[in-house]
Formats: sequence, C-alpha cells, structure tokens
Amino acid sequence: MDTKKKIAALREEMKKEKIGVYIIPTSDFHNSEYVSPYFMTREYFSGFTGSAGTLVVTESEAALFTDGRYFIQAENQLQGSGIVLMRSGESGVPTVRKYVLDTLPESENIGFDGRVLTAETGRYYKKNTGEKNVGIVDIDLADRIWKDRPALEHTEIYLLDEKYSGKSAAEKLSEVREKMSEKKADVHIITALDEISWLFNIRADDIKCCPMVLSYAAVTESSALLFADTNACGEKVLEYLGKNGITLRPYDEIYSYAEKLSAGSVWIDKKRANFRLAEAVKKCGIISEPSPVELLKAVKNPVEIKNIRYAHLLDGIAVTKFMYWIKTNVGKIKINEADAADYIDSLRREVGGEHFIAPSFDTISAYNANAAMMHYSADSKNCAVLEPKGILLVDSGGHYFEGTTDITRTFALGEVSDVVRYHFTLTVRAMLNLAAARFMHGCRGENLDILARGIMWENGLDYRCGTGHGVGYLLSVHEGPNSFRHKLSEDRAMSAVLDEGMITTDEPGIYVEGSHGIRIENELLCKNAEKCEYGQIMEFETITYAPIDLDCIDTALFETRDRERLNAYHKMVYEKLSPYFEGEELEFLKNCTRAI
Repeated sequence: MDTKKKIAALREEMKKEKIGVYIIPTSDFHNSEYVSPYFMTREYFSGFTGSAGTLVVTESEAALFTDGRYFIQAENQLQGSGIVLMRSGESGVPTVRKYVLDTLPESENIGFDGRVLTAETGRYYKKNTGEKNVGIVDIDLADRIWKDRPALEHTEIYLLDEKYSGKSAAEKLSEVREKMSEKKADVHIITALDEISWLFNIRADDIKCCPMVLSYAAVTESSALLFADTNACGEKVLEYLGKNGITLRPYDEIYSYAEKLSAGSVWIDKKRANFRLAEAVKKCGIISEPSPVELLKAVKNPVEIKNIRYAHLLDGIAVTKFMYWIKTNVGKIKINEADAADYIDSLRREVGGEHFIAPSFDTISAYNANAAMMHYSADSKNCAVLEPKGILLVDSGGHYFEGTTDITRTFALGEVSDVVRYHFTLTVRAMLNLAAARFMHGCRGENLDILARGIMWENGLDYRCGTGHGVGYLLSVHEGPNSFRHKLSEDRAMSAVLDEGMITTDEPGIYVEGSHGIRIENELLCKNAEKCEYGQIMEFETITYAPIDLDCIDTALFETRDRERLNAYHKMVYEKLSPYFEGEELEFLKNCTRAI
C-alpha cells in the first residue's frame, strides 16, 4: 500500500469516528525521541523517516511538520505523496496546534492515540475547542490499517553494576523522595524511559541504540513500583529490585493503578507523560513539573565521570583509527558512505571489546552534498561512493558500560574548495570558542550559545538547530535539561543552569543545500573553576579525544587565540592516545595533532 492509499484508508476510519483532524506524532507511550518499530506510525503513513515530526491528516489535506534538521530529507521523501511539508520555525508556517485548530471543522472531533500524545498537548486541544462543539477521541486508528505492524517488543532486562552507576537504586530513590517531600507530593509517576532506567539501575534493548526498559514507575514515601514486562526480569534483577525496595508490576497495569488514585497529590510531568495516563489521575491534585530525576541524572557523579573519561579514550582510539583508514584508502579501494559507517562501528567493537555495548545512534556518514542533511542516513544499496576529493562528515558514537559518547568529525578526502575550507575553519573556531568559555554559575545554555553561533552570525551564516545537547549515561545520547541553543522550544524548554558534572555537546556546523555540510563535535564536562567575590566561576573540560582534520583548515582565518586553542587541544589528544598507537598509525597521529 503506497502513501496515498494509506492516507485514504486513514480518512475512511476517521469518518467512522466523526474525526475531522487526526494527529500522529513521532513518539511512543513515553514521549521518547527514538522509538521501536511498533511506534513508527508517522513513518508508516507518511514515508518520512526522520526522527522528529508530526503528521496531521484532515478530510482534504495531510501536512507533515518537522524542523530544520530534516527539511531537505522530508522534501525528498514526501515527493508524490500528496503530503504538504510544513517547515516548522520558518516565517509564516503555523505551529501544529494552530494548524489543527484552524483546519478543524465544526462539530467534528480531534483524534489521536492518547498514549503517544503528551498530556499537555491533549489538554490544550480539550481547552481550546469548546467554541466548535468538538470532542476528543482517544483512539489508535493505525491498528486498523497497519496489518503487518511489528510487535511491541520487551527484551531482557539487565542490571547496570554500581561500579558504573556510582549509586544504588535505594540511594537514588532517597534523593527523589527528598524532592517529593519538598513539593508535598504523595505519589510521583515517572514515564520517561531514561529516568526510570537511571533510577533503578536497569537497562534493556527495547529501543534500538537506546538501552532502556519500556516501563513506568510510581514512587511514594514507602514504596517504589516498576511497571515492566515481568517475563523480562531474571532472578538477579528481581533480587536487586527487592533488595532496593522496588516491586515489579506488569507493564500495562500503570493505567489501572493510576485510576485508583483518588486523593492526595500526584507529581506527573504533563510535558512528558501521555494524555491517557494524565487523564487517569485527574481526580487527584496534580503537580506538573519536570521529574527531579531529570536533573539528578544530568549531573554525573564522580564514579560516572571517571568512567566516562575512559569511554571517551576508547572512542577516541577508534575514531583516530578510522581517520587513518579513510585517508589512507580513499581512491585506492572502493568505499561508499555505508562502508565507512560500518567500518567505524566495527572499530568501536574491536577497540572497546567487552566494554562496548552498541552504537549510541545510527552512524551518519555523509559525503559532500549529502552532509547538508543533518540526520542523513546512507542506504547501502543507493549511496555515494567516496572519491579522493571533497569532504566526508561522520557523526557517530558508542554505548560502553563506562558511558555514552557522541562525536562528529568532518574529513577532507583530498582537494576541497575555498568555500568548504572557509566554512570548515569557521566551524572549528566556533566549536573552540564555546569550549573555552568561563562564566558565572547561574548561566544557562542560551546564555552561552552565542559564543559558537556568534562567529557564524559575524559572517552572515547560521545553522537550523541547537549547538549542543546533554548526553545520558548508557541511556539516550540526547538528554536534557542542559543544552546550548539560542531559541527555546515551544513544547519543551531544554534549559537548565549549567552545573558541575553536566555533560553537553559542542557541535556548531554549516550546511549548504546541494553542496556540503560541516560539523565538528566534542563533549564538554562542566566544572567549578575558582570562586571570586561575585560568585562561582565555571568552565568546561573537553572530554572528547580525537584529531580535528588540519587538512581542511585555512590558518589565515585563525586569530592567535584560535591557533593556541587548537594546538592545546591537539597536544592533549596526542598525550591521551599516543600510548595506544605504534608504527604508521602513531606517525599519522603525530602529524595530524601537530602544532600549526
């Protein structure tokens, strides 16, 4: 069934339920960024494969909303589908909410699966449709049409040893209960998968590249409930849960549990929790704030930080070996984008050994113009063959027991144009400038974003995404609430005071449709520097260890401080990595970290 037929079938089901507008977000029951195949409903109906977007279907129109990372990709994938591309954030483009309300016919309902739409969004529609005599229909219409829909998968749950987590689940629960007491919350329902997996020191493979457990949690002063697949827990896990005061309940029982809560105050984040679950507890007093777990896990403890540095050492070795391989072999053997992605993934497995678990996301390997698509995915059957000219952007990372990594490097494969060299040099300058920041405690990412983006603005350039995001510890490679961005999201402000122990990526870039894309990404650990009469001064430690390609830099565009910063970074990289290299690879490392 092609896209047009799928949309037509959806409209037929909408008519049966008197639904005038049906909303299909990119989400699972937990508002996760990445989802398992069962939840790829928006992709099924639209053909758009990006990780972010919302499909809205009316009787006469279908519209796909996505952000600037995916404009080029979406335009290509929607061709011939009849679906209109809505470039979110562009002038004159309505928000999803405004579009839904503006296109909604009178006396017809808004429909969506209430398990995949946030409570905040669902209640917004309930509140703002009264004049049109409209109701809300919470229904999963995809199940009626998607006949070969993949099964909802629950994989085996395993423990993250405390030598990696640094704290027991009982210790973490105690911290959560302290925050609950401050808010006078009787029950705290947690729905975000990364928060639950972190809190209970459990992991699984329920979502590709995101080693988390499909689950819900409920915490009271005296109890902690984990709602997960009971068949996925072995004796070791059950023993650990019991030892830490955690009771296991079936995954779907969260709704009946919530419905039975009829008094007291329930702490539930309406921006993360789904609509159906929030409706189930509406009889109680609601505290709608981010879970305290979000901030607790964002601030890495000393054990986690020590481990993370080691994970980055392993990662840096793999990335440097890849750099040597690609520069040595391009033009000599046939290598396409997919081959390059496979090779760097194999190096992580080889170097990491028993420490390595899996890639932290699908590796982005993009040659020349393909790199202008920020989240490009190379198809092994139809992708670019690399030549000894131009540039290759590789955005990759790994999950290790010691932590999660995320790194982007752009490599010159031979001769590059003056424009590419100019853009590459600006990107390096921007990345180094943010990494060198010193700032007073109390600053947020939006206060510092200009240190990177400002260099682009000075040259009449910009990029349609944030400059950086938080990184989880063997969870999601993208986490909040810390980030670098100059605009706040309407739906969720990824904004937090930058505290010691937070890790945030630093990844400015330049993307020119039809020509090239450049991104350089390191991870920054926020640390206390010295105190002064004005308060606590903060700084960053760069914890990513891999060369930045000197072959693509125009040193004439460097200021003295740019040169000093890059030389200092490369000196550190050489000191960290050189004990693990020998022969030609060591000479290669020495050359590509040389002072300029």
